[in-house]
Amino acid sequence: ANLQATVAAAVIAHLVGFLSYRRIGNFPGVAAASYILPTFALSYGAVFLTIFFFRFEYSRFQAAASFTQSTLWYFGLSLLTRRLDPYRLVVIPGGDVERLKTLPGVHWFWIKSTSTIIERASGVVVDLRADLGAEWERYIADRALSGTPVYHVKQVRESLTGRVEIEHLSENTLGSLNPNQAYLKIKQAVDWVSALVLIIVLSPVLALIALLIRLDSDGPALFRQQRMGYRGKICTVYKFRSMRQHSGAGSDKERAITRHDDDRITRVGRFLRKSRIDELPQVINILRGEMSWIGPRPEAVVLSQWYEAELPFYRYRHIVRPGISGWAQVNQG
Repeated sequence: ANLQATVAAAVIAHLVGFLSYRRIGNFPGVAAASYILPTFALSYGAVFLTIFFFRFEYSRFQAAASFTQSTLWYFGLSLLTRRLDPYRLVVIPGGDVERLKTLPGVHWFWIKSTSTIIERASGVVVDLRADLGAEWERYIADRALSGTPVYHVKQVRESLTGRVEIEHLSENTLGSLNPNQAYLKIKQAVDWVSALVLIIVLSPVLALIALLIRLDSDGPALFRQQRMGYRGKICTVYKFRSMRQHSGAGSDKERAITRHDDDRITRVGRFLRKSRIDELPQVINILRGEMSWIGPRPEAVVLSQWYEAELPFYRYRHIVRPGISGWAQVNQG
């Protein structure tokens, strides 16, 4: 009975994780491999927490083994796919598509005729605001009917660069500049439950990482920093310390910026940053209602103030909770 319940739960958790990961990986520019661990941790955590609450008997070893096998399998598959089957986007001529030529990370196919069909295309990019003509409109409709995703050029450009091109502020469907409050409350509840599951399951691993940090360099295992958070309120964000404690030299802005070859990064810290494990203590911030799993990066206060002075509408990003993961975190570290 134990084995049957465990296998059934593992299959459900695997399917939920697979479907979620597949949806994430469909977006241009997304480093999907970075989402494998959190996606399957959430799916397995939710399923086996449900089993635990209903007091069904199950094998913890088999559950852990299934989770490990799933994550390793998709990590390997992701690496293989990136080498053998790169992202391919077909570009429809017309409108504002020329700027795509300078963007890396994608194999672009610039077609000139509606008779051209690119096999195994990941998607079609088109300026939907351009006057394309009846033939191209039929071509786009046929691609969509065949199951190929069709993207607006602005959406692709923002996805690949991580820069939202805000021309003006627009209201939502309810006529408000605020996001849907019902959605935000449901999202916060899901975030809180999944964070609680994760911190319980990973507590031995977190303790081991903290010990390795203390052995590798002087200083506390956790790094605390004041960051600009939800609704512009300052909050304390927690991370595993990956750098030596600074000597105080340089300005606050310079110390807040970490460079790729920064000599302050420790040996253990380099691995933590590369694998993004240094972000795990931020589940504490999720439990406190200050952060979410997905959202804009919470910047240091001094950097946030500088960005607000330099970038139009930058402050508007604080209308949602900052996230442990997001475009900036995945693509810039």
